[in-house]
Amino acid sequence: MKKTKNRWLIALSGVGIHICIGSVYAWSNFTNPLMNEFGWSASQVQMTFSVAILFLGLSAAFLGHFVEKHGPRKAGLLASIFFGIGVFGSGFAVHAGSLPLIYLFYGVLGGIGLGVGYITPVSTLVKWFPDRRGLATGLAIMGFGFAAAISSPIMDALIKSFGIANAFFILGIAYFIIMTLSSLYLEKPAEDWKPKGFKENAQKKVVTDLSQLTANESIKTTRFYYLWIMLFINTTCGIAILSAAKPLAQESIGLNTTEAAALVGILGLFNGFGRLGWASISDYFGRANTYTTFFILQIILFALLPHTTISILFQIMLAIVYTCYGGGFSTIPAFIGDLFGTKQLGAIHGYILTAWAAAGLAGPLFAAWIKDVTGSYANSLTFFSGLFVLAFIISLVIRIDIKKLKENKIRQSSNTASHI
Repeated sequence: MKKTKNRWLIALSGVGIHICIGSVYAWSNFTNPLMNEFGWSASQVQMTFSVAILFLGLSAAFLGHFVEKHGPRKAGLLASIFFGIGVFGSGFAVHAGSLPLIYLFYGVLGGIGLGVGYITPVSTLVKWFPDRRGLATGLAIMGFGFAAAISSPIMDALIKSFGIANAFFILGIAYFIIMTLSSLYLEKPAEDWKPKGFKENAQKKVVTDLSQLTANESIKTTRFYYLWIMLFINTTCGIAILSAAKPLAQESIGLNTTEAAALVGILGLFNGFGRLGWASISDYFGRANTYTTFFILQIILFALLPHTTISILFQIMLAIVYTCYGGGFSTIPAFIGDLFGTKQLGAIHGYILTAWAAAGLAGPLFAAWIKDVTGSYANSLTFFSGLFVLAFIISLVIRIDIKKLKENKIRQSSNTASHI
């Protein structure tokens, strides 16, 4: 009889993969060194990050079926190959002094590794933690949020000690090894597996699976697009704040460059904590209630931020926004599991993540455009507050679908019971 793996070690393996691929959020460590070395503009170097996020979303969508068909181990190994080659190959691009090659290696190949690596542990953990879906996905995605704080000092030290190209070589090898070892432990649970004590509490805990749809069936439902729009708005507004947090803090509360940089680093921790905290809360509070809370908080905060000049209050408000941004990512896989089941959760999650790809382009570009037109990042915040009103309305409308699904579930259970 095959021994069942420890689900907490499965979760730890997921964290290992996400800490590696989440280093994409620390890309800015390479911005100034590459600009100084080759005379490239900030926007040219920053485009690497945008390309990587674009291909994250695209690969998650197109390769979600690969994850479901071939399992988490093969999918994780595929991610480690693409991401490892992407980062390692960027060293050759630097040696060649070629920006297009950096786009190809880090942006395209690395981005594909990002997308596959992102959805692989998440879809697996939802199956291992039917009793605590939010906590499980929050653990893995927390690793993605914390990765920048872990990777930034390491990247900075490697660049200073060994140069840009060698930093890419070392990181590429390290990421490949960590992701490969993590992937080798990943595995789906057996079809009939349940955690100890789960069956006894079945009536209390299994009510969350309101349907069991394939990915192609899910995109024909209105609730899929409700989730997509909610994630898109939460991510667009959040990523715009992330991209402009440093100059925004300097403009609004007069922090100097060093203080603003330190604030951004601290806020990154709230991004990570928000991923675990909000996802865990959603296990008890409900996914729809959690998303509605995100939007109520951010309608108020984005409206108040442009008019807040008290330093500590401004920083607390930004910290809350960062938790909501991170929480949006970590709560969505469990939300998908509730509404569509776990049959093809990885593929559905991949489709939903195209919202991230779109937001990764829309948010920073819109914030930068507002800055160019009005001279201030703060003016974009009022617009984002309005967007959150739309998201809030959708978070209420989706409850109509959820209510119908619950009623249908009860009806099916009654029909089944009457035939026994």
